[in-house]
Amino acid sequence: MKPPESAPRTVIPIAVSKDTSPISPPEGASPVLVSLYEAHQKIYPRSVSGRFARLRWAMVFFTQLLFYGLPWLHWGERQAVLFDLAARRFYIFKLVLYPQDFIYLTGLLVISALSLFLFTAVAGRLWCGYACPQTVYTEIFMWIERKTEGDRIAHMRRDEGPWNWDKLWRKSLKQVLWLAVGLWTGFTFVGYFTPIHVLAGEVAQWSFGSWEIFWVLFYGFATYGNAGYMREQVCMHMCPYARFQSAMFDKDTLIVGYDQARGEPRGSRSRKADPAQLALGACIDCNLCVHVCPTGIDIREGLQYECIGCGACADVCDEVMDKMDYPRGLVKYSTQNAIQNGWSGSEIFRRVLRARVLLYTVILWLIIGIVGFGLLARPPFKVDVERDRKSLARELPGGVIENVFRLQIMNVTESELRVHVQVDGLPGLKVVSDEDLSVAPAQSRWFVLRLQLPPGQATPGSHPIHFEIDGQDDTTVLKEKAVFMVPH
Repeated sequence: MKPPESAPRTVIPIAVSKDTSPISPPEGASPVLVSLYEAHQKIYPRSVSGRFARLRWAMVFFTQLLFYGLPWLHWGERQAVLFDLAARRFYIFKLVLYPQDFIYLTGLLVISALSLFLFTAVAGRLWCGYACPQTVYTEIFMWIERKTEGDRIAHMRRDEGPWNWDKLWRKSLKQVLWLAVGLWTGFTFVGYFTPIHVLAGEVAQWSFGSWEIFWVLFYGFATYGNAGYMREQVCMHMCPYARFQSAMFDKDTLIVGYDQARGEPRGSRSRKADPAQLALGACIDCNLCVHVCPTGIDIREGLQYECIGCGACADVCDEVMDKMDYPRGLVKYSTQNAIQNGWSGSEIFRRVLRARVLLYTVILWLIIGIVGFGLLARPPFKVDVERDRKSLARELPGGVIENVFRLQIMNVTESELRVHVQVDGLPGLKVVSDEDLSVAPAQSRWFVLRLQLPPGQATPGSHPIHFEIDGQDDTTVLKEKAVFMVPH
C-alpha cells in the first residue's frame, strides 16, 4: 500500500553494529522494503513472419514429424525404432543392438557433441534457435496461445483486464490444448520403449501399466510446464549451453547482430523524413525487435548469453526497413568482425575455414568414419563363453576329463542363425554335446557345452583352449578364449 504523501519515506538499509543489535528506524519514519530479487516479468512475444520464421517452422514440422511419426513405422513385423528395455534389445530399422553395443551409443554422443561444437563455432546457437526441443515446443505452445488469446497487444490487455466469459473460455481452451499436446508427447515418448500399438491398445482398454502411466504423465507435464510457462527461463537459467557457449564463439562466428554504426543514433521519424538531415541512423527505435524476442532482450545492446539465435529480430527489422524504404540488414546474421569492418558475404565465408572449424570437422568425420565402419563390419552374432560354476572339472570312468561351459550366442540379425562349434588347444579335446546350434532372429540364447579330454593328454592344471564358432550361413568365424582344467 502506498503511504500518504505527508508521511516521510525513508529507505532503511539493514546493518549490524559491533554489538550485533540492528539499527532501528527513526521514530515516525515509514520503512520501505527493498527486494534483492527482481520479480519475473512475463514476456509476450509478438508474432513475426519472414525467412527465419519460415525456417523455424520448417524445423518444427520436420522434427515433430520425425518424433511423432517414427514409432508408427514398421520394419518387417516389428516397430522400426524400439528400445525394448525388458528384452535388452534396441531396434533401429535394420540394426539390432544389445547392451554390449554401448560403444556405439558413446560414439553417437561424441558425434552429437562435436557437431554442436562445430555448428556453434561456425554459426552460433543454431541448435537453440531452430532444433532444440525447448524451442520447438515453445513455438508450438505460443502458436496455440496466439490462436486462443490473440497476439501480443490483445493478450496483454486480456491478462490485465477483469475476468469475464470471453477471458475464461479462451484461457480454458488454451489449457486444454496445451495439456493435449503435452500428453500426446508423453504417450509418443513412451511409445519408443513400449510398442506403440500395444500402448494404444492398453489406452483403449484402460489397462495401462503403472510405470507407463508415470512416464506419460511425467514427460507430458514436463512438456506442458517447460513450453507453456517456463519458456525462456529454461534457456536463460537452466540450460548449461547458454553459459559455456562463449568458449566456442569468436569474432568470426555468425551471430544475430545489430549494425550499430548504421543504426545509431536511433530515433523516431516519419517515413518521408531524411535521416541524414535529422542526424539519425537507420534505427527508428520502434522496439519491435524487443517485442518479438522470445527471451525479451534488446539485440541492440550487443551479444548476450540470453540470445538463442532464432532470427526473429532480424525478420521484424527487415519488415520495418522495407516500410521505411531503407536497405535491409540493420539486424542480421553476421560476424562481429564483419559488422565492425563492413565485410561482404564472400569475405565472411573466407573466414569460416579457420583453425578451430577445421579441427572440429576433421575430428568429427574421423569419428563418424570409425563408428560407421564398426557398424558395417559388425559380425552377425556375438558370443560369450563362461565356465559352469557348479564344477571346475570332473573325471569320468576310464580317466576321461570333462569340463562344462556355458555358451551365449546373440543373434544380431533378423533371420535364424545356425552355427557350428569346435574347440582346439589340446590334443584329442572334443565337444560331446550338440555342435550345431541355432538361434531365433534377434534373440539371445544360452547353450551348455560339454568338453571331454582323453586320459593322459595333459598334465594337471589349467590349459588355454579356444572355442571356434562358425556361422554356417555366413563366412563369419568368431574365436573365444577359455581354460580347460585337469584335476590333480
